[in-house]
Amino acid sequence: MPADRFAEQLNAQIGNEFAAHNQYVAIAVHYDALTMPQMAAFFYGQALEEREHALMMVQYLLDTDAIVTIPGVEAPVSMFEDIVSPVELALAQEKRVTGQINALLKTAREESDFASEQFMQWFIKEQVEEVATMADLLAVVDRNREDISNIEEYVAREHAAEAADPMAPRVAGA
Repeated sequence: MPADRFAEQLNAQIGNEFAAHNQYVAIAVHYDALTMPQMAAFFYGQALEEREHALMMVQYLLDTDAIVTIPGVEAPVSMFEDIVSPVELALAQEKRVTGQINALLKTAREESDFASEQFMQWFIKEQVEEVATMADLLAVVDRNREDISNIEEYVAREHAAEAADPMAPRVAGA
């Protein structure tokens, strides 16, 4: 069983991951409404990824006989002034989640909760990738704010469907 403090923080993180899911759906809808299908598909995909992260955490708690609580989440930002601001928000969100994941790993270490520390390693790697992806996307969107077709081409080229990570934790319900 994970340390109580870790389990409590992981339950809170489940809410953070579902909030990130909702935020990415709102961003996807924004791009869908602007008839930017590649950007919309990218963010719908990001939303599903965040949902999976939450369910990986649920599965870990279930596997370790810890109590699972699903926190409520605030409504996402759904109105954006332009095509750049949603990606700026996404990058800020990924940086915030990175801090949350790092705090979870720190707690596991402080509690000598080795299984939980091992569980968090995959998320550390994932956050490095997520921040880099959003930083690159922001650079492209900012540079091409007047040429939507360049943005769409970039996303289609650089973010084609990727294979599932065989090292990823199990997803609850999968």
